Amino acid sequence: MSKSCQYYFAPHSPWAYLGHERFVALCRRHGVAIDLRPLDLGKVFATSGGLPLAKRAPQRQAYRLTELTRWSAYLGVPLNPQPTYFPVSPDAAAKLIVAARLGHGVEQALALAGAIMRGLWAEDRNIGDDATLIAIANDGGFDGAQLLKSSQTASVQAEYDRNTDEGMAASVFGSPWYVYEGESFWGQDRLDFLERTMAR
Repeated sequence: MSKSCQYYFAPHSPWAYLGHERFVALCRRHGVAIDLRPLDLGKVFATSGGLPLAKRAPQRQAYRLTELTRWSAYLGVPLNPQPTYFPVSPDAAAKLIVAARLGHGVEQALALAGAIMRGLWAEDRNIGDDATLIAIANDGGFDGAQLLKSSQTASVQAEYDRNTDEGMAASVFGSPWYVYEGESFWGQDRLDFLERTMAR
């Protein structure tokens, strides 16, 4: 594949979850390679004016729940808008995905990312818990314990930090964020625009 799309996301983002499988499918349809880049959304928010959910105004929090329910129904993607284990630190999950990409390739890392996000948003699993991450990885055909160990290395941390720094340099301020041929698209609700651009 000669064309690629940078995919910046945080694994605790419901919007990344809602768009993940559709994004992967459209890239396959158009022969576009995915440059998978999990990033630290907390650092991105700190530099771009974003607020973590708990610090947003009540009316914004309420409308977010409405929109999540709407999109879940519209797409036919199961989602609990208020899962038991949220808010949750996404760092361990993100680094597990990075370790999967470095050690096993993009396709397997994409599948793991989808399973982790589905675990949080549809299966009520705690993706901040090491044992849960090991189980999700095992279910995906990995050696979960070994992958978790790999995710805690300095090289994975460096990749995670690099993804975050490069995302901020590219003016990323939310998740998911797609960059195709220098053009940015924020949010799973912009996948139609991304596909039109890929189809040119």
